[in-house]
Amino acid sequence: MALAAGADGVHLRSDDVSPEEVRKVWKSGEPLIAVSCHSPEDITQAAAAGANFAVFAPVFEKKDTPTQPAGLGSLEQACRARIPVLALGGVTLENARSCLDAGAAGVAGIRLFQENDIAQVVRKLR
Repeated sequence: MALAAGADGVHLRSDDVSPEEVRKVWKSGEPLIAVSCHSPEDITQAAAAGANFAVFAPVFEKKDTPTQPAGLGSLEQACRARIPVLALGGVTLENARSCLDAGAAGVAGIRLFQENDIAQVVRKLR
């Protein structure tokens, strides 16, 4: 789909094809490849396979989701990898700083941005 759309890159699920496989079929330029990861080991594998960055989730408990949060300790371990890691999953204005303090290159937050005024969120995060 990303190739057909002429995208500059792709975000892969944790159980998707590897970044190596994506690079083999990518025809134009060098793709930006992100991988969803759920453990520090997943991040290490994504880095070894050539991902540019990883999205680590869920860090915190999310409402309406039975998935156990990984927590800040696992995020900190994951951030020791040689690629940037974004924290996702239950990220709020109140806990975003703790993700950065754990070593995350940034935060991703669907509800964080959907349920709040984006300009205010960005201002507060900065």
